[in-house]
Amino acid sequence: MPAFTHHIFVCGNIREPGHPRGCCDAEGRQNLRNAFKHELKKAGLGGLVRANHSGCLEQCEHGPTVVIYPQGIWYGHVTIDDVSRIVSTTIGAGEVLNDLVIPDECLNNPACPHRKSPES
Repeated sequence: MPAFTHHIFVCGNIREPGHPRGCCDAEGRQNLRNAFKHELKKAGLGGLVRANHSGCLEQCEHGPTVVIYPQGIWYGHVTIDDVSRIVSTTIGAGEVLNDLVIPDECLNNPACPHRKSPES
């Protein structure tokens, strides 16, 4: 079997309701990860691209969060409706979807302007 060309990590972190940072998979059903697996199989990429459930990716205010390696593309607010577009455009054509990209200044930044203060 050839090496994987891409790894897609889908945050599936679950937090208690009302947590100020939110959570990426409130229902704990991995629906987003499963949608990626389905779409990859449908596109004939199941043997080359791996979609994995991930614990917290620390981008909660942008969740649900997906990161694609080896490119290091971080997508936020990903919905099931975005999955086919990510697979065809980013995985298939190598193009970044700017409307989903988490800004570099927000990645791993406690001062991200999207992060809610503990008081909110």
